[in-house]
Amino acid sequence: MGILFHFLPLFLTILTILELTPLSKSTPEYTTLVYKGCAKQSLSDPTGAYSQALSSLFGTLIAQSSKSKFYKTTTGSSQTTVTGLFQCRGDLSNVDCYNCISGLPILMDKLCGGKPNAARIQLLGCYMLYEVTGFAQISGMEMLYKSCSGTNIGGSGFEEKRDTALNELENGIGTGNGGFYTTSYENVYVLGQCEGDVGSSDCVECVKNGVQRAQVECGSSVGGEIYLHKCFITYSYGQNGVPKKSSSASYGSANPSSSSLSSSSSESGANTGKTVAIILGGAAGVGFLVIFMLFARGLMKKKDDY
Repeated sequence: MGILFHFLPLFLTILTILELTPLSKSTPEYTTLVYKGCAKQSLSDPTGAYSQALSSLFGTLIAQSSKSKFYKTTTGSSQTTVTGLFQCRGDLSNVDCYNCISGLPILMDKLCGGKPNAARIQLLGCYMLYEVTGFAQISGMEMLYKSCSGTNIGGSGFEEKRDTALNELENGIGTGNGGFYTTSYENVYVLGQCEGDVGSSDCVECVKNGVQRAQVECGSSVGGEIYLHKCFITYSYGQNGVPKKSSSASYGSANPSSSSLSSSSSESGANTGKTVAIILGGAAGVGFLVIFMLFARGLMKKKDDY
């Protein structure tokens, strides 16, 4: 039995590695990328004034995200003014809002590259945007992004159920819920939200516009997302959640939904976790096999000695 005790530390080490090493790092669904919007023009910043203004803006927005779900402010001097805002989904807690917002400046820099005149990053749970003074304004009804997923199964009566749920969304969005409303009907889940500084009547009109676009653009698709400049609506069938898809958009573009952004970063993270699990599992298997073979060899040797 001495040989077994000799390799016992190796056995315990393998078990410790398996217990302490995380196989994968999960991330909250609300941090999933929906789309990016980056202006084609880059900032002219020879003195670094815009960089300083942006840094101040991002710091203020992140700090406010632990206290509020919407905040808008302006930073910089008269020549280098930058306006920015963030908004979190109405059902997120203050902690989740902060977690969602805090990583957006880095993600914005990564996805947009450098410092464009304007940028917007939309995640499932929040978004952040900024614009320099003089950047061309667009209508609040301008469609920034759309996504339609899945195909309706004929004879299920899905479109009628979806339209009923969307009608309830139109009626509920202006009832004093801070521009956020979610409901369901016959297993169709809908959600809508307006930007925090949009008035109640304008919010209703924006959501109605989004609903009409969803019905036209997505047809019989069982999942849909419509993001307008000042509001967004989503619907999904058979699941309580927002359809997950990553894409990109040219900020202020008339048809940004035609662009696409690879979501390989999130997929590679999941694949990395699986790879680690396979490697550790294989290592444990090899370790057990080695210990068993050495133990068996020791027993055989003792038998031969008799």
